[in-house]
Amino acid sequence: MAVNVGMPHDVPWHGKTVHTGVYKQTVAGPQMVRRLNIDGDGQGDLGGHGGEQRAVLVYQADSYLFWAKELGRDDLAPGQFGENFTVDGLPDDEVCIGDRYRIGGALFEVTQPRVTCYRVGLRMGEPQMAALLVAHHRPGFYLRVIEEGQVEAGQEIVKVSTGPEAMTVEEIDRVLYLPGHTREQVERALRIPALSPGWQGSMQTLLDQADSEAADGSSGSAGLNKAATAPPPSWPGFRPLTVTRIQPESRSVFSLSLAAADGSALPTALPGQFLTVKVPLEGHVPPLIRSYSLSGEPGTGTYRISVKVEPHGAASNELRAHIRVGDTLEAAAPRGTFCLSKGDNPVVLLSAGVGVTPVLAMLHALARDRSPRQVWWLHAARDSTEHPFAQESHDLIEGLANARSSIYYSKPSDADRKGVD
Repeated sequence: MAVNVGMPHDVPWHGKTVHTGVYKQTVAGPQMVRRLNIDGDGQGDLGGHGGEQRAVLVYQADSYLFWAKELGRDDLAPGQFGENFTVDGLPDDEVCIGDRYRIGGALFEVTQPRVTCYRVGLRMGEPQMAALLVAHHRPGFYLRVIEEGQVEAGQEIVKVSTGPEAMTVEEIDRVLYLPGHTREQVERALRIPALSPGWQGSMQTLLDQADSEAADGSSGSAGLNKAATAPPPSWPGFRPLTVTRIQPESRSVFSLSLAAADGSALPTALPGQFLTVKVPLEGHVPPLIRSYSLSGEPGTGTYRISVKVEPHGAASNELRAHIRVGDTLEAAAPRGTFCLSKGDNPVVLLSAGVGVTPVLAMLHALARDRSPRQVWWLHAARDSTEHPFAQESHDLIEGLANARSSIYYSKPSDADRKGVD
């Protein structure tokens, strides 16, 4: 329906200057498609966009209709989502990784879903847009150029072949970003030669993690490790939980304590599990779905999740700005098999920044049980203002007979004291 190109340029954004090529404009007539780009097109962030595996971005007219209704917009024009080809058809739940299509004189191959970043929100004037694309499973996809040639709007898209394993763009997107995937799905993805190296690496990491954790007797990623021993979820779907406390933990991290609305004790979670919550948005916009590790002591009858507020984080900023004590959040039951294993062998709890949350729950469990195990607590942070749970973790370690702690600051402030903080 349209061919859209645009060269990167500097754009002001939240007090910063962003170099971006997301501003695409529709061009008329034949356009030459080459291995890395369409003539007249470019990307500002080559680490996340562009290159041989992401030479052409495709987005569907049907998704434009969806977003026009969802966002109440009547000003959406081709190229607004940063795509090169605006197409009629080719939905994400039908197009498969490895599918090949001929358009005009060029031949293309589907390599991966689009990985959204904040720049699409910048282009749309909707800061939550990147998260919404993921939540509504409408990412679009990238093409590799197999044969260079000219294309133009109005040409037929001819499917030449179907990718092996018949794994759709939507399915593989879910495998990487949502819980509940299986080992078989990951193995299928790895059997697709056309899958971009970046996504192959992500899939291989999932598989390797599951294999290594199964070999040493611990638990792996949810859905991957068939030997995982995590119990089934304590309740189906989502249930309302009441926010009972909001606690700042560092300059950018805060915690929410959650309890059952009727005052009953919540089921005990395993140390290291996570909670999936629906973050409500204003208006008729569907909630954002996010997963946060449980950071509190297991078995207290309540849950604590901890959230890092990112500059462009749609969910984290929404929670910080609008959630108050007494509000409710819809939450799924605790899940995950990255958990503290039982035994008497030494434990190393290694983390950086907000990544401390699952291992903090493990430290709580060790302290609660007065574990005699040797425990090493290793944590890295930028400085003391970005060191969440500093006093809490210190007190827990002090209560263990065989625990040692080492803290590392990458950019300590003048007030930070070596050997003390």
